[in-house]
Amino acid sequence: MTPPPRPRPRRVLLKLSGEAFCAANGFGIDTRELGIIANEVLDATKAGAQVAVVVGGGNIIRGAELAKSGDIAQATADYLGMLGTVMNGVALKEKLESLGIPTRMMSALDIRAVGEPFIRGRALRHLEKGRVVILAAGTGNPFFTTDTCAALRATELDCDVLLKATKVDGVYSADPNKDPNAVRYDQLTFAEAIDKRLGVMDMTALAMCQERKIPVLVFDFKISGNIRSVIEGKPIGTLLYAE
Repeated sequence: MTPPPRPRPRRVLLKLSGEAFCAANGFGIDTRELGIIANEVLDATKAGAQVAVVVGGGNIIRGAELAKSGDIAQATADYLGMLGTVMNGVALKEKLESLGIPTRMMSALDIRAVGEPFIRGRALRHLEKGRVVILAAGTGNPFFTTDTCAALRATELDCDVLLKATKVDGVYSADPNKDPNAVRYDQLTFAEAIDKRLGVMDMTALAMCQERKIPVLVFDFKISGNIRSVIEGKPIGTLLYAE
């Protein structure tokens, strides 16, 4: 089967891990890293794309690791992780607004003091009006990752592509930081990614994108201009697609 051409998306879902908000091996929110994220999103809006952003919270708290201690139930630890994503979402909203980008932060948990509740129709309206929409608190349910949230929101918001921001320039056959013989893939089907267990996203997220035929582009977010390049259809990163 011939792989599809690189998409030139009108509406994108950007998935950011919590680690994108802090310096390497750091913790919390680093203002320099926050500025890098905001300027990349600004560049994407200038290229004409409607942008929704799902944020992780690993730089604040990792629910799964907290639950391993046995002192906190997994569900409770996951809710704490969701609160960490809200903190990142509020910080990113403030930075984007300071750059003159109209932004709304929507939360799957009801925290009206800092953000709107997530309502699909309202989120679509914000995007159509040219506002960046930040989506926090995951799905609002424990036992689901923010990757699964990204796949769900990309489906709900009719996004043309899910952009998975990472520390490397695509998907490799092995960890390129540990294996010098690791090979980078230019394109993969979802079935191949699942079969090879490449760890691109969790299985639930991959299966949802495969079923809904939402392409996923895995790319290095730290290279300036990469999001704009994606929107312009340039061949960066690794494209995952449904057969």
